[in-house]
Amino acid sequence: MPGRPPVGDAETAASSTLMAIAAHPGDAFFAMGAPVAHRIHHGGHGVFVSLSLGEKGSVTIPPSEYGALQREATVRAAQMLGAQAEFLAYPDGQIPINDEASLAVCDMIREYQPAIVVTHWRGSWHKDHRACFEIVDGAIFYAALPALARKQPAHSVKKLFFAENWEDSEDFRPDTYLDISAVFERWTEACAVFPMWRGENGFRYDDYYRSLARANGCLSNFEYAVALMSPAEQLTRRVHSL
Repeated sequence: MPGRPPVGDAETAASSTLMAIAAHPGDAFFAMGAPVAHRIHHGGHGVFVSLSLGEKGSVTIPPSEYGALQREATVRAAQMLGAQAEFLAYPDGQIPINDEASLAVCDMIREYQPAIVVTHWRGSWHKDHRACFEIVDGAIFYAALPALARKQPAHSVKKLFFAENWEDSEDFRPDTYLDISAVFERWTEACAVFPMWRGENGFRYDDYYRSLARANGCLSNFEYAVALMSPAEQLTRRVHSL
Protein backbone atom coordinates (compact mmCIF):
# COMPACT_ATOMS: atom_id res chain seq x y z
CA MET A 1 0.00 0.00 0.00
CA PRO A 2 1.20 3.55 -0.67
CA GLY A 3 2.89 5.00 2.39
CA ARG A 4 3.55 1.64 4.03
CA PRO A 5 6.96 1.49 5.78
CA PRO A 6 9.65 -0.18 3.64
CA VAL A 7 10.49 -3.83 4.15
CA GLY A 8 14.14 -4.92 4.11
CA ASP A 9 15.54 -7.63 1.85
CA ALA A 10 17.53 -10.26 3.71
CA GLU A 11 19.54 -11.10 0.60
CA THR A 12 22.98 -9.52 0.68
CA ALA A 13 24.24 -7.67 -2.37
CA ALA A 14 27.89 -8.31 -1.55
CA SER A 15 29.77 -9.88 -4.46
CA SER A 16 26.57 -10.50 -6.45
CA THR A 17 25.95 -9.14 -9.92
CA LEU A 18 22.96 -7.35 -11.43
CA MET A 19 22.72 -7.36 -15.22
CA ALA A 20 20.59 -4.86 -17.14
CA ILE A 21 19.68 -6.10 -20.62
CA ALA A 22 18.12 -3.51 -22.90
CA ALA A 23 17.32 -2.98 -26.56
CA HIS A 24 19.21 0.34 -26.62
CA PRO A 25 21.83 2.05 -24.44
CA GLY A 26 19.42 4.79 -23.36
CA ASP A 27 16.92 2.23 -22.07
CA ALA A 28 19.68 0.43 -20.20
CA PHE A 29 20.73 3.54 -18.27
CA PHE A 30 17.52 5.58 -18.01
CA ALA A 31 15.10 2.76 -17.04
CA MET A 32 17.51 0.17 -15.59
CA GLY A 33 20.60 2.11 -14.53
CA ALA A 34 19.48 2.99 -11.01
CA PRO A 35 19.16 -0.66 -9.87
CA VAL A 36 22.63 -1.31 -11.30
CA ALA A 37 24.03 1.71 -9.43
CA HIS A 38 22.26 0.55 -6.27
CA ARG A 39 23.77 -2.93 -6.49
CA ILE A 40 27.29 -1.53 -6.96
CA HIS A 41 26.80 0.96 -4.11
CA HIS A 42 26.00 -1.95 -1.78
CA GLY A 43 29.08 -3.94 -2.71
CA GLY A 44 27.94 -5.89 -5.74
CA HIS A 45 28.70 -5.67 -9.44
CA GLY A 46 26.81 -4.34 -12.45
CA VAL A 47 26.73 -5.11 -16.16
CA PHE A 48 24.90 -3.26 -18.95
CA VAL A 49 24.08 -5.26 -22.08
CA SER A 50 22.78 -3.32 -25.09
CA LEU A 51 21.37 -5.40 -27.94
CA SER A 52 21.85 -2.52 -30.36
CA LEU A 53 23.49 0.91 -30.29
CA GLY A 54 20.24 2.77 -30.93
CA GLU A 55 22.01 4.28 -33.91
CA LYS A 56 18.81 5.39 -35.65
CA GLY A 57 17.66 7.49 -32.71
CA SER A 58 18.79 10.87 -34.04
CA VAL A 59 17.02 12.92 -36.68
CA THR A 60 20.11 15.02 -37.40
CA ILE A 61 23.12 12.68 -37.03
CA PRO A 62 23.75 9.78 -39.48
CA PRO A 63 23.30 6.32 -37.93
CA SER A 64 26.95 5.30 -38.25
CA GLU A 65 28.11 8.44 -36.47
CA TYR A 66 25.34 8.37 -33.87
CA GLY A 67 25.99 4.71 -33.10
CA ALA A 68 29.63 5.50 -32.33
CA LEU A 69 28.52 8.33 -30.04
CA GLN A 70 26.09 6.01 -28.27
CA ARG A 71 28.80 3.39 -27.72
CA GLU A 72 31.19 6.00 -26.37
CA ALA A 73 28.53 7.42 -24.03
CA THR A 74 27.61 3.94 -22.79
CA VAL A 75 31.20 3.03 -21.93
CA ARG A 76 31.74 6.36 -20.19
CA ALA A 77 28.48 6.17 -18.22
CA ALA A 78 29.22 2.59 -17.15
CA GLN A 79 32.66 3.64 -15.92
CA MET A 80 31.09 6.42 -13.89
CA LEU A 81 28.97 3.82 -12.08
CA GLY A 82 31.76 1.26 -11.80
CA ALA A 83 29.95 -1.15 -14.13
CA GLN A 84 30.80 -3.17 -17.24
CA ALA A 85 29.33 -2.45 -20.68
CA GLU A 86 28.67 -5.09 -23.33
CA PHE A 87 27.18 -4.73 -26.81
CA LEU A 88 25.55 -6.93 -29.42
CA ALA A 89 25.64 -5.57 -32.96
CA TYR A 90 22.00 -5.97 -33.96
CA PRO A 91 20.63 -3.13 -36.10
CA ASP A 92 18.46 -0.57 -34.34
CA GLY A 93 14.81 -1.21 -35.12
CA GLN A 94 15.57 -4.70 -36.43
CA ILE A 95 16.57 -6.73 -33.38
CA PRO A 96 15.67 -10.32 -34.32
CA ILE A 97 13.75 -12.75 -32.14
CA ASN A 98 15.62 -16.00 -32.67
CA ASP A 99 17.76 -18.60 -30.93
CA GLU A 100 20.97 -16.96 -32.13
CA ALA A 101 20.16 -13.81 -30.18
CA SER A 102 18.99 -15.70 -27.10
CA LEU A 103 22.13 -17.84 -27.12
CA ALA A 104 24.33 -14.74 -27.44
CA VAL A 105 22.69 -13.27 -24.33
CA CYS A 106 22.81 -16.70 -22.68
CA ASP A 107 26.59 -16.66 -23.11
CA MET A 108 26.81 -13.27 -21.40
CA ILE A 109 24.66 -14.50 -18.52
CA ARG A 110 26.92 -17.52 -18.11
CA GLU A 111 30.03 -15.36 -18.29
CA TYR A 112 28.97 -12.74 -15.70
CA GLN A 113 26.70 -15.03 -13.61
CA PRO A 114 24.22 -12.36 -12.48
CA ALA A 115 22.01 -13.10 -9.50
CA ILE A 116 19.47 -10.61 -10.89
CA VAL A 117 18.49 -9.56 -14.40
CA VAL A 118 16.50 -6.41 -15.18
CA THR A 119 15.05 -6.01 -18.66
CA HIS A 120 12.10 -4.75 -20.73
CA TRP A 121 8.48 -5.64 -20.05
CA ARG A 122 6.69 -7.15 -23.04
CA GLY A 123 3.85 -4.60 -23.00
CA SER A 124 5.56 -2.16 -25.32
CA TRP A 125 4.69 -0.37 -28.54
CA HIS A 126 8.39 -0.54 -29.49
CA LYS A 127 9.22 -3.70 -31.47
CA ASP A 128 12.83 -3.77 -30.27
CA HIS A 129 11.66 -3.73 -26.66
CA ARG A 130 9.28 -6.63 -27.29
CA ALA A 131 12.10 -8.48 -29.03
CA CYS A 132 14.39 -7.90 -26.04
CA PHE A 133 11.78 -9.37 -23.69
CA GLU A 134 11.56 -12.54 -25.79
CA ILE A 135 15.33 -12.81 -26.23
CA VAL A 136 15.99 -12.50 -22.50
CA ASP A 137 13.26 -15.02 -21.69
CA GLY A 138 14.98 -17.55 -23.92
CA ALA A 139 18.46 -16.60 -22.72
CA ILE A 140 17.65 -17.18 -19.05
CA PHE A 141 16.15 -20.55 -19.94
CA TYR A 142 19.17 -21.60 -22.00
CA ALA A 143 21.69 -20.27 -19.47
CA ALA A 144 20.32 -22.57 -16.77
CA LEU A 145 20.40 -25.78 -18.85
CA PRO A 146 23.40 -27.92 -17.81
CA ALA A 147 22.91 -30.12 -20.87
CA LEU A 148 23.34 -27.14 -23.21
CA ALA A 149 27.06 -27.09 -24.00
CA ARG A 150 28.48 -23.59 -24.36
CA LYS A 151 31.84 -22.00 -23.57
CA GLN A 152 30.83 -21.33 -19.94
CA PRO A 153 28.98 -23.67 -17.53
CA ALA A 154 25.28 -23.29 -16.77
CA HIS A 155 24.07 -20.50 -14.50
CA SER A 156 20.60 -19.92 -13.04
CA VAL A 157 19.39 -16.35 -12.58
CA LYS A 158 17.78 -16.05 -9.15
CA LYS A 159 15.52 -13.07 -9.84
CA LEU A 160 14.13 -11.33 -12.90
CA PHE A 161 12.59 -7.86 -12.90
CA PHE A 162 11.01 -5.68 -15.58
CA ALA A 163 11.85 -1.99 -15.52
CA GLU A 164 9.37 0.86 -15.65
CA ASN A 165 9.70 2.50 -19.05
CA TRP A 166 7.37 5.04 -20.64
CA GLU A 167 7.49 2.98 -23.84
CA ASP A 168 6.61 -0.29 -22.07
CA SER A 169 3.61 0.75 -20.02
CA GLU A 170 0.87 -1.61 -21.27
CA ASP A 171 -0.21 -3.83 -18.36
CA PHE A 172 2.89 -2.87 -16.36
CA ARG A 173 2.01 -3.51 -12.71
CA PRO A 174 4.85 -2.78 -10.28
CA ASP A 175 5.20 -4.96 -7.21
CA THR A 176 8.64 -3.89 -5.99
CA TYR A 177 9.94 -0.43 -5.05
CA LEU A 178 13.70 -0.07 -4.74
CA ASP A 179 15.17 2.77 -2.67
CA ILE A 180 17.68 4.57 -4.93
CA SER A 181 18.09 7.67 -2.76
CA ALA A 182 21.77 6.97 -2.08
CA VAL A 183 22.60 6.63 -5.78
CA PHE A 184 20.13 9.05 -7.35
CA GLU A 185 22.66 11.78 -8.12
CA ARG A 186 25.30 9.35 -9.37
CA TRP A 187 22.77 7.62 -11.63
CA THR A 188 21.41 10.85 -13.14
CA GLU A 189 24.95 12.14 -13.71
CA ALA A 190 25.71 8.99 -15.67
CA CYS A 191 22.49 9.37 -17.68
CA ALA A 192 23.42 12.95 -18.52
CA VAL A 193 26.33 11.64 -20.61
CA PHE A 194 23.73 10.80 -23.27
CA PRO A 195 22.55 13.82 -25.34
CA MET A 196 19.04 12.35 -25.56
CA TRP A 197 18.76 12.56 -21.73
CA ARG A 198 18.48 16.33 -22.17
CA GLY A 199 15.61 16.05 -24.64
CA GLU A 200 17.59 16.52 -27.84
CA ASN A 201 15.59 13.77 -29.56
CA GLY A 202 12.20 15.18 -28.63
CA PHE A 203 11.40 13.46 -25.32
CA ARG A 204 12.37 15.01 -21.97
CA TYR A 205 13.96 11.92 -20.41
CA ASP A 206 15.65 13.96 -17.68
CA ASP A 207 12.38 15.47 -16.45
CA TYR A 208 10.47 12.22 -16.82
CA TYR A 209 12.79 9.86 -14.97
CA ARG A 210 13.68 12.35 -12.24
CA SER A 211 9.99 13.02 -11.62
CA LEU A 212 9.16 9.32 -11.78
CA ALA A 213 11.81 8.52 -9.16
CA ARG A 214 10.33 11.19 -6.88
CA ALA A 215 6.77 9.93 -7.42
CA ASN A 216 7.79 6.32 -6.76
CA GLY A 217 9.54 7.53 -3.63
CA CYS A 218 6.26 9.02 -2.42
CA LEU A 219 4.52 5.67 -2.95
CA SER A 220 7.17 3.73 -1.07
CA ASN A 221 8.23 6.08 1.74
CA PHE A 222 11.66 6.66 0.19
CA GLU A 223 13.12 9.90 -1.10
CA TYR A 224 13.68 8.39 -4.55
CA ALA A 225 12.70 4.96 -5.84
CA VAL A 226 12.28 2.90 -8.98
CA ALA A 227 9.30 0.63 -9.56
CA LEU A 228 9.91 -2.89 -10.84
CA MET A 229 7.63 -5.70 -11.92
CA SER A 230 8.24 -9.38 -11.20
CA PRO A 231 7.16 -12.38 -13.27
CA ALA A 232 4.03 -13.93 -11.79
CA GLU A 233 5.81 -17.16 -10.86
CA GLN A 234 8.41 -15.21 -8.87
CA LEU A 235 5.68 -13.90 -6.58
CA THR A 236 4.33 -17.35 -5.75
CA ARG A 237 4.74 -18.26 -2.07
CA ARG A 238 5.34 -21.84 -0.98
CA VAL A 239 4.47 -22.27 2.70
CA HIS A 240 3.59 -25.00 5.17
CA SER A 241 1.24 -22.70 7.08
CA LEU A 242 -0.04 -19.13 7.04
